[in-house]
Amino acid sequence: QVRLVESGGGLVQPGGSLRLSCAASGFTFSNYYIDWVRQTPGKGLEWVSSTAPGGDTTYATSVKGRFTISRDNAKNVLYLQMNTLKPEDTALYYCVIPLSYWGQGTQVTVSS
Repeated sequence: QVRLVESGGGLVQPGGSLRLSCAASGFTFSNYYIDWVRQTPGKGLEWVSSTAPGGDTTYATSVKGRFTISRDNAKNVLYLQMNTLKPEDTALYYCVIPLSYWGQGTQVTVSS
């Protein structure tokens, strides 16, 4: 049974940092592309970042230079380090196996 469990969200002031984690189980984590996708009521779903099985990474223009995706294949954990957070980064962040499985999401709120 595939499980993706996100954690690490919370309330942070603009300019602050958070690190999201996604604990994966039920599949061979190291073989899969894994994405971070976020959702807001106003903008809908937005792809944030991807990591390939070999570790290559890609980012949305809106987060490039501020966010860093990484993976620990030994621990089956995906991370998203988010720095210099802005109010527009406020969203529900999901860990996603493309075209397959989604986690339950973790809420990030950036506000003073």
